[in-house]
Amino acid sequence: MKSFSVEYISNILGGKITGTTTNKITAPEQLENATETEISFIGNKKYEKYWKNSKASVAVVNLDISIEPGENRVFIKVKNADLAMSQVLELFAPPTPFFKVNIHPTAVIDDTATIGTGTKIGAGCYVGPNVTIAENVIIYPNVTILDESSVGKNTVIWSGTVIRERCHVGAFCILHPNCTIGADGFGFRPCAEKGLVKIPQIGNVIIGNGVEIGANSCVDRGKFSSTVLGDGCKIDNLVQIGHNSKLGKCCIMAGNSGLAGSVTLGNGVIIGGSASIKDHTSIGDGAIIGAGSGVAADVEAGKTMLGYPAVEARDALKQWAILKRLANNQNK
Repeated sequence: MKSFSVEYISNILGGKITGTTTNKITAPEQLENATETEISFIGNKKYEKYWKNSKASVAVVNLDISIEPGENRVFIKVKNADLAMSQVLELFAPPTPFFKVNIHPTAVIDDTATIGTGTKIGAGCYVGPNVTIAENVIIYPNVTILDESSVGKNTVIWSGTVIRERCHVGAFCILHPNCTIGADGFGFRPCAEKGLVKIPQIGNVIIGNGVEIGANSCVDRGKFSSTVLGDGCKIDNLVQIGHNSKLGKCCIMAGNSGLAGSVTLGNGVIIGGSASIKDHTSIGDGAIIGAGSGVAADVEAGKTMLGYPAVEARDALKQWAILKRLANNQNK
């Protein structure tokens, strides 16, 4: 079991200690569940009231906290408690699954594939012709990487992931279990003789550096050229990104949200859970789409949109307030 002193943790965080404790810290935990040997955090003043009844002996807190730690308890004060707590979690993180050999004997790797130094490939994986995998990549069991694809250095690919032909994943990415990169885009046209005719999707997917894609999410290949995810994008579980969509840098898409085909997101766009974005729509830099919203028209940079169909947040709130008043009047 890992164990650290308060002083050691504070040094890692660059924090300032208030109070004293004799306890060593063995794990991080939520305030309400923590024991005397566990560290928690208070990232917002509204949670200060829970500190009194918590058994945690240490909390990472913001500089402006308005309470004292109490007897045999400590606050580690930092500029941003949420960011600091991520460092604490890294400190206590258990080891990742162990590879006895770098390349498992049951992995099938085509003779024309290039495998970088230090790369690990687990049992049951398939690496196809002319695939290029850079150095220090970790590929967990039962991953499929098809012809002429590439994976950048230090990327982690979890079990069940499929990277289809001619798709490219950048460096320092994380692909969580069962995500699919490069499935056919959803393209059909009605035909009197044949019913629905499938439109061939001959493009690919290009994923930048530092991108994370959640479990069971899909990024479809382009019809003509590429579906593109910019550097630093973070995609949650069960997300659909349609063919030929273009995401700028550091976009966030929460679970169950989706982009139809040919959607363009600027840099730093945030898409809330279960939000839907119509095809051929552009959303400007820094815009926020609220959870469950439906966007059917272009959104200017910096705007916050809510509702179904989505309108500017202040207008949505006015509409909801009017509807609430109408409902209250009818009930009188």
